[in-house]
Amino acid sequence: MTYKLSKITEHIGIDFQGDDITIDGIHTLSEATSTQLSFFTDSKFISQLATTKAGAILIDEKHAALLPSGTIALITDEAYLKLALASKFFAHKHETASEEPTVGEGCDIDKYVSFGKNVTIGDNVTLLAGCYVGDNVTIGSGTLLHPNVTLYNYTQIGSDCIIHSGTVIGCDGYGFAHTKLGEHVKIYQNGNVVVEDNVEIGANCTIDRAVFGTTYIRKGTKLDNLIQIGHNCDVGEHTLCAAQVGLAGSTTLGRNVVMGGQSASAGHLEIGAFTTIAGKGGVTKSLEGGKTYAGFPAIDHKMWLRMQAKMAGLIKRKK
Repeated sequence: MTYKLSKITEHIGIDFQGDDITIDGIHTLSEATSTQLSFFTDSKFISQLATTKAGAILIDEKHAALLPSGTIALITDEAYLKLALASKFFAHKHETASEEPTVGEGCDIDKYVSFGKNVTIGDNVTLLAGCYVGDNVTIGSGTLLHPNVTLYNYTQIGSDCIIHSGTVIGCDGYGFAHTKLGEHVKIYQNGNVVVEDNVEIGANCTIDRAVFGTTYIRKGTKLDNLIQIGHNCDVGEHTLCAAQVGLAGSTTLGRNVVMGGQSASAGHLEIGAFTTIAGKGGVTKSLEGGKTYAGFPAIDHKMWLRMQAKMAGLIKRKK
């Protein structure tokens, strides 16, 4: 899908000066190409303005002068809201049309599996009853989908994966912009999910597609039941997550992270490799790897134990 910039700006209510370039997508300042639209809403990314390759950027007037000479400034004081409105142009068109997938050798596919268009399946794949495999999905060899697994469009599943019943991969992330009157405008999630090789995902998990770009579940990771992975997360290799773990959007986990049951993270954080988060731990800031953390907010596990002992002692003395 491509659109003239003039058509997009007319729809979202912005005037611009410059060439009427063709736009084929939306991406971040650091990743956008000369045919993509980007946006600037956070001063922590100000250093990226001078080097961005985006064709056009939604930006406030104060910072527009920092853009490269070849980038078109779309002046607005509501860049995030205008982004939401523009994202609809590039949303995947959902339809009931289907076609036979390209299937490798030795596959066992139940007759009650539904397919979208342009699906590719490797060798020795097993798909049990009630699964839905959307448009442009790929499934690697040796993978097993238990009943009623849903793979949204453009999802990529690696080889030798196991995905249990009721799990949904590639659903929309929780993204909304807000008007000055407090109305909520959907940001269409136009990225995808990539699940690498040898991953096991438990029952009734949800893994959100990226806003743009990709949500990653890296190789060897094992997810328990009832886990929520937000949009644009990057879950490192050989990570272990127990039941009811929740990762807010754009959380990055290093390799071999262990998260106990009902632990969770706020968004846009990094948890270093070989970190352990105890059950019910709440991560509110980025954490150094190779350590064990507990509590809310999550702190060094030994410190948390000492704090619990101190509090128990105070309660006993009051009695």
